[in-house]
Amino acid sequence: MTDLDVRVRQGFNAAGIPLELVEELLEAFAEAKRRFYRDDLRPSEIEGARFSEAVFRILEWATTQAYTPLGGNLPKVPSLMGKLEQVTTAPDSVRFHIPRTLRLIYDVRNKRDVAHLGDGIDPNQQDATMVVRNMEWVLAELVRLYHSVSATEAHGIIVDLVSKDVPLIQVFNGIPRVLKQFRASDHFLVLLYWRGTEGATLEELKMWARAPMRAHIKRTLDGLDSKDLIHLRGDTYVLTYLGEKEVEKRKMLEPQ
Repeated sequence: MTDLDVRVRQGFNAAGIPLELVEELLEAFAEAKRRFYRDDLRPSEIEGARFSEAVFRILEWATTQAYTPLGGNLPKVPSLMGKLEQVTTAPDSVRFHIPRTLRLIYDVRNKRDVAHLGDGIDPNQQDATMVVRNMEWVLAELVRLYHSVSATEAHGIIVDLVSKDVPLIQVFNGIPRVLKQFRASDHFLVLLYWRGTEGATLEELKMWARAPMRAHIKRTLDGLDSKDLIHLRGDTYVLTYLGEKEVEKRKMLEPQ
């Protein structure tokens, strides 16, 4: 377990959220992301429902200090939403925003009938993308609510939480190995995506690079910087939002 994983769990536990709900939440989130990056799209929707059920239990606990046991049947979603809306002392995110987002995830899973679509377009990619992005927002909002941090800090935690789970990278004795042959610029984009907001120094990137990439590493990084894909923060390189989107858009994170 990474320091980040520990920090996320400790933040939720410090707020009093039951440990089994925290574990269920984070496991469902991580599994959905792994499947998404492997283009295993329909299970991402299923894991989205598992994630939603964990969040609804957390919202039950947050508003009543009790929750439906894991393995038990939650009340129907409209009933859950109605009960949460009535808790006028709770934040609007707990009463309205998070439940409505979870309802959308449920609807995609339960009501999207691929077999009956007449346009010949498979909606799995767009559906799975929507599900995963909404899960990220919900988790970030829970971090913001229960970790006593700003929305910006919550986003940083979620970026790191997502970035640390990159199927393309395997770590040996603390050294990340990229399990695919890339040109140098893409190699460093993937490594910086994996490092998240922590970033990496020039020396670290040299150590992690394949031997032929090391001679011109500074020129490669300067080229990425000139395209606004990375940013030099002090002596540490970090990925920009544009860099994150580039990695995700090009599906660079899965071994082939």
